[in-house]
Amino acid sequence: MERNSSLWKNLVDEHPVCTSWKQEAEGAIYHLASILFVVGFMGGSGFFGLLYVFSLLGLGFLCSAVWAWVDVCAADIFSWNFVLFVICFMQFVHIAYQVRSITFAREFQLLYSSLFQPLGTSLPVFRTIALSSEVVTLEKEHCYAMQGKTSIDKLSLLISGRIRVTVDGEFLHYIFPFQFLDSPEWDSLRPTEEGIFQVTLTAETDCRYVSWRRKKLYLLFAQHRYISRLFSVLIGSDIADKLYALNDRVYIGKSYHYDIRLPNFYQLSTPQMPRSPLIEHFQNSRHYCNK
Repeated sequence: MERNSSLWKNLVDEHPVCTSWKQEAEGAIYHLASILFVVGFMGGSGFFGLLYVFSLLGLGFLCSAVWAWVDVCAADIFSWNFVLFVICFMQFVHIAYQVRSITFAREFQLLYSSLFQPLGTSLPVFRTIALSSEVVTLEKEHCYAMQGKTSIDKLSLLISGRIRVTVDGEFLHYIFPFQFLDSPEWDSLRPTEEGIFQVTLTAETDCRYVSWRRKKLYLLFAQHRYISRLFSVLIGSDIADKLYALNDRVYIGKSYHYDIRLPNFYQLSTPQMPRSPLIEHFQNSRHYCNK
């Protein structure tokens, strides 16, 4: 304890105090280095934020090293700043290589630029999502799911082509590229529950879609909370789009048109009034609208 106090005394109390200050300011290189430090520490997070930070800090340390060599003529100041410049440069090269090495197949590149990039999803996060999926081809007039037969064990997103959705042979709506094939079915089940499709999905053209296995995707959600929130937003938006697509086709009694956004829409059917397959489909999925 006494040793520490004596060290502090030597550093502070007995250190010579500046009696006179330099009247002239330091050179432009010193001030440029300070500006680069200030701007560099304003960088954000993520890979591109790190590139921003290390590039500006590296330039700042380089300017400080030049200032120490030319103006101050201090070998120790030059050495420290140059070492820090080299460290920043190596970090910049390492991060740039990581970003550059992230490449995807054409389907994933199209999916990222159209759906995930506008939401601010970084390439490393999208790579994690892509590695958990597979690209599948569905030929024309082949079924992705059959009503009452196909189990709900995956989540799929259409990349190209068009899917026709029917219930009891009656047309409901189409699924277009960058829409989920089975978002209502996915959202209707808890992670521990099982179920089967209540609609039939048929390819009207040759289709390509990205698919995630149910258990594997839930494991990914447990490991990455951001990905879980991201898919929650995408699935909720997709369900809303599907409901609005059905809105123009829903008529109940005397050709009276109701908006699916009305809270009492699902209580309008009565036992004396026959229900169409469209109404049955809505009532089976009514909890989607409440989310």
